[in-house]
Amino acid sequence: MFNDIGPLELVTLIVLAVLVFGPDKLPKVIQDVTRTIRKIREFSESAKNDIRQELGPEFKDFEFEDLNPKTFIRKQLDNEDLGLKEIRNGFDLKKEMAEVTDAVHSRDSDPSSASSAGSTGSSGGRIDMTKKPETSAPDDRPPFDADAT
Repeated sequence: MFNDIGPLELVTLIVLAVLVFGPDKLPKVIQDVTRTIRKIREFSESAKNDIRQELGPEFKDFEFEDLNPKTFIRKQLDNEDLGLKEIRNGFDLKKEMAEVTDAVHSRDSDPSSASSAGSTGSSGGRIDMTKKPETSAPDDRPPFDADAT
């Protein structure tokens, strides 16, 4: 509940409480606050139990924490039935990036592809992705686009 309150802030709150309520009334105020918090928790638990009873036996394992979207998604992604762990483990990002880099730099990443290059043609079945200047006749004009001007 108070995970983000540091020690300096806690001391400040205690000093403020002593100044506002005084040292005589402070124990009574603390008892009233703890009693109120206890009643709120009991009311919350009884409301949860009433809702579970009204939902019936089909929802006996229903958890109210699952209504939080982050918790729900995390629970669904950790589900073993989906097979997401196998997909995650089967995907090797470094290998995929190395293959893309090799393809861009026109290098063979697999020695077996070099042996099949002779049967598929001069380029080895790969697309040449390097930029080459286009050679055109000196009297050729680029196409005219009336909408662009």
